[in-house]
Amino acid sequence: MKLADRMSRIGTESAFDVLARARALEAEGREIVHLQIGEPDFDTPAHVTEAGIQALRDGYTHYVPALGLPQLRDAVAAEVSRTRGIPVERGNVCVAPGGKPIMFWTIMALCEEGDEVIVPDPSFPIYESMTRVVGAKVVPLPILEERNFTFAPEDLAARLTPKTKLVILNSPANPTGGFLDKTDIEAVANVLRDHQCYIMSDEIYSRILYGGEHYSVAAEPGLLDRTIILDGFSKTYAMTGWRLGYGIFPTELIPHIDRLAVNSVSCTNAATQMAGVAALTGPQDCVEQMVAEFEKRRDFIVDGLNAIPGITCRKPLGAFYVFPNVKGLGLSSKALADKILDEAGVAVLSGTAFGEYGEGYLRLSYANSIPNIEKALDRIGALAKTLV
Repeated sequence: MKLADRMSRIGTESAFDVLARARALEAEGREIVHLQIGEPDFDTPAHVTEAGIQALRDGYTHYVPALGLPQLRDAVAAEVSRTRGIPVERGNVCVAPGGKPIMFWTIMALCEEGDEVIVPDPSFPIYESMTRVVGAKVVPLPILEERNFTFAPEDLAARLTPKTKLVILNSPANPTGGFLDKTDIEAVANVLRDHQCYIMSDEIYSRILYGGEHYSVAAEPGLLDRTIILDGFSKTYAMTGWRLGYGIFPTELIPHIDRLAVNSVSCTNAATQMAGVAALTGPQDCVEQMVAEFEKRRDFIVDGLNAIPGITCRKPLGAFYVFPNVKGLGLSSKALADKILDEAGVAVLSGTAFGEYGEGYLRLSYANSIPNIEKALDRIGALAKTLV
């Protein structure tokens, strides 16, 4: 039976494909170091877990409003207002089972055939995948190593057309760790201010920074009512398996996002939402300790990669990924990533899993222990010597 045409346009997230291959090798008795999956290797903070357990005991086991529990929507509104310096109310907040639904619902609500969506390249692959599913055109915006993995405002301006419906921003960024500071965001805002399109600002890594302060494009004059902020709990609070994210939407979009939520997920798990309240309103030292550990790992892996012939690596400013340049090893990114897994026993991702401009790079997650990172570096280094 023939599938719908849209299924030929849907992509995937290669990290899960590589994980499956790595698990298969482990089942054969191989030892694999996992640097492919983008999730913190820390436990969810104890007070957050206890809040979720207590919520179950208190009867949070039934349907709740599609946009989220009032308690969590209020907590999110207060958090975003405080951290972004913008006025956010409960009526702007949509809670979702993870960050991906916010991407889905935003693109589905706004974009259709004939529209254009400007997508950073390389970037999280679901941006491009969902854009193609709805029939809109993906317009890649090059993310450049020579700009410390940001983009040139003039490159953005050159890609804006009357068909541009949505511009996607991500800072700190997956897969590069690139970071747009306040000056960068102001330059982007100057380009976008007079162009009538929406902006989706993926700020899921906003708390994982190693210097500087996060600044949202929504804080720029004239852009709040055109910006959707995507954020959540998976990265900041090590809650990937809880599936809890949220979007901040202009008031005019909320009724439409509500209907999409009702039609797709009905609502987000109630007890999980109460855990989210505890995460936002409780102690934050757990986040600070995690970020401090990530910074140590970042420095360790960057130094180790730069010591390997044929590899150079910039020090990322946020998130928990490095995006080393591996052009000196003489293989395509995909071929090299496969070789590193099959021969060295280290699971990494090809840069091309994140877009065409990822050719010549790999993505490594340093959400792993320093001893495991050291083991991975030794194995990659030994393999690299056979290639240069």
